[in-house]
Amino acid sequence: MEDTVFNLAGRLFFNGLRFRYLKWRGKPGRPQAISLEITHDCIARCLMCNIWKIPRDVPNLSVEDWIQLLSSDLFEDLRELDITGGEPFLRKDLPDLFMGICDLKLKSLKQLKSIALTTNGLLTDRVLNYTEGILPQLMEKDLELVMVCALDGIGETHDKIRNVKQAWPKVQETIEGLMILREKFPNLHLGLKTTVLPANIDELDRIVDFARQKALFTIISPCIITAGRYLNTNLADNLFFSVEDKVAMRRFYERYESGWSYHTASLVHYLKEGTMKKPCSCGFNYFFVRSNGDVLMCPLISVIHGNIKEHAVEDVFISERASQFRRRIGRHSQCRECTEPGLERYTLPFEGFSYLFLLMKMGRKKFLQMHQLTGLSKYLN
Repeated sequence: MEDTVFNLAGRLFFNGLRFRYLKWRGKPGRPQAISLEITHDCIARCLMCNIWKIPRDVPNLSVEDWIQLLSSDLFEDLRELDITGGEPFLRKDLPDLFMGICDLKLKSLKQLKSIALTTNGLLTDRVLNYTEGILPQLMEKDLELVMVCALDGIGETHDKIRNVKQAWPKVQETIEGLMILREKFPNLHLGLKTTVLPANIDELDRIVDFARQKALFTIISPCIITAGRYLNTNLADNLFFSVEDKVAMRRFYERYESGWSYHTASLVHYLKEGTMKKPCSCGFNYFFVRSNGDVLMCPLISVIHGNIKEHAVEDVFISERASQFRRRIGRHSQCRECTEPGLERYTLPFEGFSYLFLLMKMGRKKFLQMHQLTGLSKYLN
């Protein structure tokens, strides 16, 4: 263990120096994670999201477009692929996308370790049938599937937030079916993602209890107002947290036991001080692609750097506009309010120094447990 910690600390120190050089120059690293919004179509009408309002006649990229994107040499160091929507399972060709990704594992995606897939769980039969067909292919390629079901309350609260009748029993049935698949396929990891709203603050402990009973990891994070990813700036007044709401959230996070303690501690600081304090590597080792092919270095900042239907993704990633964006990362106004839990996972190993400080603060045993449990080890191997 001593050698492991020593080597890890050395790697993080080197990464810290490299990141600061890259930021100074505005140069990118190699993408280690990427999010693909493979569809804007959705059957939910969530209170905190306007993606579903994009007209249905606006085309989504085809499977062939996504596979062509991932075929680029740019992704030779890609470790994690995030597939999201809309609702990904509305795409009847979703299994074809996964088949194409598996084929690329032997070519351009040799370093790929896991695929994250987010669903609202409303299409139970399709979710279970497609997932059962996908898992053996992924297992053959030594790929993990991290399935995340959106759950914003227990019972009627979830129905109201998702704005869908019977949403709660449907997602329950989906979770139960996925748990059966988890027993059969060890490469399947299951969790819940909860968006905290004024409407569900009192539900958070119940969600945690539900997750513990079913051995599900949890991602519980406040809603984000953005003209980027969620297109929901017009909903700001309805999603406003009162002083009482923020106090209740802070108390929850102070007692919330999560495998991803870094995010929890960051949220407690944010709710106390009003400013988020954490590093970010968006545009360096991560970016986001919308369903129409628009590339955003950060999904929460609505700056479009190009479209993969019009420009090679390599050219978009190294463009002068992207370089200017990278130099300012951490200083954009959105950065001070960013509560997105996923982005920091890609950032900490790459940015280096913050993660090294966390190692010294937590001690080797607790740190290594968290490092393995949260899957961050994939970014340093």
